[in-house]
Amino acid sequence: MTRGRWLLLIAVVAFLASLCGVLAARHVFVAERPSETEVHKLLHEQLKLSPEQHSKIEALEKQHAIRKRAMELEMRAANARLAAAIEAEHGYGTQVTAAVDHIHHVMGEMQKETLQHLFAMRGALNPEQARTFDATVTKALTGEVK
Repeated sequence: MTRGRWLLLIAVVAFLASLCGVLAARHVFVAERPSETEVHKLLHEQLKLSPEQHSKIEALEKQHAIRKRAMELEMRAANARLAAAIEAEHGYGTQVTAAVDHIHHVMGEMQKETLQHLFAMRGALNPEQARTFDATVTKALTGEVK
């Protein structure tokens, strides 16, 4: 195999590995949505919120939706930077490494934002509701079937 073909093969393998990483990250974000749905279903259908609790949680959800949308856009931009870095380097170089590190940072910030939102909603609950909420969040995070 000539040196040029060998380098091309390495570049293709590196590109495919990077693409798999991006697809895996996207799969992780899709997997979070059912957990969010489960928690919201609990809040709105099972906890019997008072009108005051409902209003407070609705306001928290509106605030979170704005921040979440901004973070989703930031994640899309980070993925675009990764794609550009892959296109430029055709391998796992410094630009790709920096882009991956940035994606990990954004993912971490998204997780922190979600946790802050969950704790804010929990703060609107009475002790009995909070125990049920905690059990549902734990189940959603661990994937346990109870």
